[in-house]
Amino acid sequence: MNIENIEAFVYVFHYGSFNKAAEVLFLSQPSVTARIQSLERELDCRLFDRLGKQVQLTEKGRQFLPYAQQLLQIYRKGKQHIQRQRAIPHELRIGCTVSVSNYMIPELLPKLKAQYPGLQIKVTTSVTEDIVNKVLNRELDIGFVRNVSHPNLQSVKYYEDPIRLYTYADHPLAGHTEVPVEWIVDQPFVFFECGSLDWLQIHRVFQSLNKPPAIEIHTDNAETAKKLVLNKAGICFLPGLCARKEVREQLLFPMDVVEVAGIALQTNIITLNEDPSEIVQFLISNRFD
Repeated sequence: MNIENIEAFVYVFHYGSFNKAAEVLFLSQPSVTARIQSLERELDCRLFDRLGKQVQLTEKGRQFLPYAQQLLQIYRKGKQHIQRQRAIPHELRIGCTVSVSNYMIPELLPKLKAQYPGLQIKVTTSVTEDIVNKVLNRELDIGFVRNVSHPNLQSVKYYEDPIRLYTYADHPLAGHTEVPVEWIVDQPFVFFECGSLDWLQIHRVFQSLNKPPAIEIHTDNAETAKKLVLNKAGICFLPGLCARKEVREQLLFPMDVVEVAGIALQTNIITLNEDPSEIVQFLISNRFD
């Protein structure tokens, strides 16, 4: 049975006219008539009664209609499925910063795999500049990076991670929700430095103090900084993502420092400046929380 004949039958019924159905299907009226006649020959019955320019279903036509509609719907769903599979790549190459790799990717990729079971995913961890260059050179399909802007890239805000001060459970400041910066200058300090402009704001606040804070350890690794706090080496400014498990378990306690409240690290998802793929749209619609 020809699916085009089924389509013509359903459209003629829907629009009540051979001419209107032909217009919508971008066919001539004789072509639509020929398709209906072919279907009638296959079924060995008349499907429409012609009443001037109008048509109405015969009893046999009414009986056949729900099956025709179901056949057309199944065909269209199958066609969409095939086209969707062609549009989805077999492999997805993701580039991301260390923090995204550590704290977002382990939660994000299972959702992506559940949506696209056959998708092979390769994750590359690097700094923002390197990931941007790899996306521009088509070595990566998607990048999760700090907030960037480039004329050849689509860059969409994906997640904003607040930077707060964290203490261990029995620290004297634990339990405070907000403290002035003067309260922390005498406390042993671990300073996590990731080199972004957001951290420079914290530096400036420290430089404005009459007495510098007691920074005893510098590190460029958030996990190292967090574990040092857990081991009571000091207190530390950290992005919320890296500490949320320990906060839930009440091993770490966050607080806002008045002078640096509102500082956050922004993560963007970047792709080449083309129509966003279905996968990118899925990621954007399932932003990390």
